[in-house]
Amino acid sequence: MAKPKVASPSARVIKKSSCPTISGKSEITYCLGTTEDDQLMIRIHENPGGGFFSDEWVSMAHILSTLEASETDNGITSIALKSLFRGRSVNTPAFLMAALKAEGVIEPIEGKQRCHQLGDVQGFLTKAKQLQSSKPPRKTPARKHTPARKKAAPRAKK
Repeated sequence: MAKPKVASPSARVIKKSSCPTISGKSEITYCLGTTEDDQLMIRIHENPGGGFFSDEWVSMAHILSTLEASETDNGITSIALKSLFRGRSVNTPAFLMAALKAEGVIEPIEGKQRCHQLGDVQGFLTKAKQLQSSKPPRKTPARKHTPARKKAAPRAKK
C-alpha cells in the first residue's frame, strides 16, 4: 500500500543562494521562502553533484527548535534534522546543515568533523525578516499576443 502524499506548504522565494556541502565535495542551491502567514521556510533547490534530496519546504521554527533540543557538548550533526523530512532521502538533512552553515545559523566545532553548534541565529532571523518584509516583484500582466495577419495575395488579372 502506497503512503499518501502530504502536500508541502507553498512559499514565496525571498532568497536563492548556493553553498558547498558539508563535505565540500559538491555545491547545493537552497531557497529561503515565506508563506502567506509570514512563516519562514527553507528548502534544498538543486544539487548538481547528483545526490538525491527532498525539495520540500521546512519551517525554520521547527528547524531551530530541533537544533536547540539536539545541542549537546558533542555538538549537532545532520542526524538531528532527519525527523524533519518524510524519509525521501538521507542526503537532505546534511544538505540542510550546509545551507544553515552558509546562513550562519550553525557553525563548525573546531576539531570535530561534521559537528556543529548554534551560530548567530538572531542575526540570521533579522536578515530573514528584512527579506520577508520586502515586497515581491510586481508581476506585469502578460500581453495577449496576436499573430500578424498575412498579406492577401494579389488578385490575378483577367
